[in-house]
Amino acid sequence: MSVARVTEISATSTTSFEDAINEGISRATESLRGVEGAWVKDMNLLIEDGNITGYKVNLAVTFVLEGSS
Repeated sequence: MSVARVTEISATSTTSFEDAINEGISRATESLRGVEGAWVKDMNLLIEDGNITGYKVNLAVTFVLEGSS
């Protein structure tokens, strides 16, 4: 039996939503062990002076908790 936890992270990119997602997942897998999945909860554009300056995603990342034996 396994127990998982879901944590929410935000990631931004100046290029695209896809790049922001890849950056977020890359960073999550560097910090968390046992990442099993993620879903995009929210996507936002960052706008300055009427121009798109960035792409922001909020990700819910699921990872399995390690057991204590």
